[in-house]
Amino acid sequence: MVSKWGWQLLQLSRKLWVRTVAFAVLALLSAVFAVLLQDLIPASVAGIIGAGAAEKILTILASSMLAVTTFSLSIMIAAFSASTNSVSPRATRLLMEDSTTHNALATFVGSFLFSIVSIILLNTKLYNERGEVVLFITTIVVTALIVFTILVWINHLSGLGRVGETANRVEDKAYAALQAFVKQPWHGANPLASLREVPERAKAFLTQAIGYIQHVDVKAINNWAQANDCRVFIVVRAGVFIDPGRPLMWIDGELPDNTDSLIKAFSIDDFRNFDQDPRFGLLVLAEIASKALSPAVNDPGTAIEIIGRGMRVLSNWQLKSSSEAEVRFANVWQLGLDLSDLFDDFFTPIARDGAALVEIHIRLQKSFIALAKVNTQLRIQARRHSEAALARAQQVQADTNDLARLKALHSQLMDT
Repeated sequence: MVSKWGWQLLQLSRKLWVRTVAFAVLALLSAVFAVLLQDLIPASVAGIIGAGAAEKILTILASSMLAVTTFSLSIMIAAFSASTNSVSPRATRLLMEDSTTHNALATFVGSFLFSIVSIILLNTKLYNERGEVVLFITTIVVTALIVFTILVWINHLSGLGRVGETANRVEDKAYAALQAFVKQPWHGANPLASLREVPERAKAFLTQAIGYIQHVDVKAINNWAQANDCRVFIVVRAGVFIDPGRPLMWIDGELPDNTDSLIKAFSIDDFRNFDQDPRFGLLVLAEIASKALSPAVNDPGTAIEIIGRGMRVLSNWQLKSSSEAEVRFANVWQLGLDLSDLFDDFFTPIARDGAALVEIHIRLQKSFIALAKVNTQLRIQARRHSEAALARAQQVQADTNDLARLKALHSQLMDT
C-alpha cells in the first residue's frame, strides 16, 4: 500500500512540466560543467577542434529545436483532441501521462536551452580553447540524443491517439489496478464484509469535500487509530463519489477535536484515477465500446475487440477469503470491492447499446462462457449477465435464427 506522499510523488512524476523542467536543468548544468571541466583537457587536444565549430552547431540546434518543439506540441494537442472525440475523454488522461511524449518534449526543450546558454557563455569568453573542446563533445552527445529521440518520437506518433493504442493503455491500467487489488483486497487492513459489521456505537466521520476518492492512506489511518486507542471502519474506496452526507469511515472510540490527520489520509479530487480503481478502467473500456456502437460511428468491430479486452482483465479475478488476508494494520477495517460492480460497469452498457446487433451478443455470450470456466466467483456473475443480455436481445432482435443461436450459447453457459 503506497503512502499518500508516495502516491502524490507518483502523480507529480506524470506531469509534463516536471520532466521538462528536469531536462532543462540538466541541460543548463551540462553547459556550465563545460566551464568547470575545461582545465582537465590536455592543451594538445585544444587545437583539434576548429574555431567556432561548436557555436555553428549550437546555432543550428537553437533555431531547429524551437520549431520542433512547437510542431510536437501541435501534434500532441491534435492527438488529445482525436482521442477525446473518437475514444473517451477519460482515456485522454492516459495520453497526457505518456512517458514517451514527455521525454520527447523535454529533450527538445532541454536541447534548445542548452544551445542558448552555451552560445551566451561562448560569447562571454568563459570558455578557453580547451573549454570549447568540452563544449563541442557535449554538443555532439546532445545531437545524438536528439536524433535518437526524434526516431523514437516518429515511431510513437503512428499510434498516438488511435483507438486501438488508447484502448490498449486503458486495458493495461485496468489490469494493473485489478492485479493490485487481488494481491491486497483490503490494503493490509482487516476485511469488512458489509456495513452490518460496523458496531452500532461507532461514530460517522464526514467531510465537507465533494468529489471522487483517489487514494486512501490506510497506514496513516492505522497510526492515528493506535495513537487514539480506537478502531476505524473505512467504508469507501478509490473511485467512490463522496459528499458531506456520506461517511468516509466509522470510528469506534472517542473522536478527538483535531481530525486533520484523518482528513489528509484521503485524497479527493474532481475526477477518478486509474491506479487504485479497477472499476474505472473497465468503465472507460465500456465507454469506448459504447461510442463505437453509436449510430455516428457504427463500428461493432471495435466493440467486439473491447469485449475481449474486458474479458482478459476480469479473468484475473481471484479474490482471497477473508481468513487468508494479510493484516498489517490491526486497528483498521476496510470495505471490499464487489465483483458484481465490475461486471455491471463493463457489460451492462455494451449489452444495452449493442442490443440490436447479434454479433455483439454472440461475443458477449462467448465471453461469459469463457469467464465461467475460470472460477466459481466469475461463473455466478457471468450467468447473471448472460440472462440479462439475452433478455435485452429478445426485446430488440426479431430474427428467430439469431435468437436461437444466442439461446444455445446461453444454455451452454448454464450447463457449465
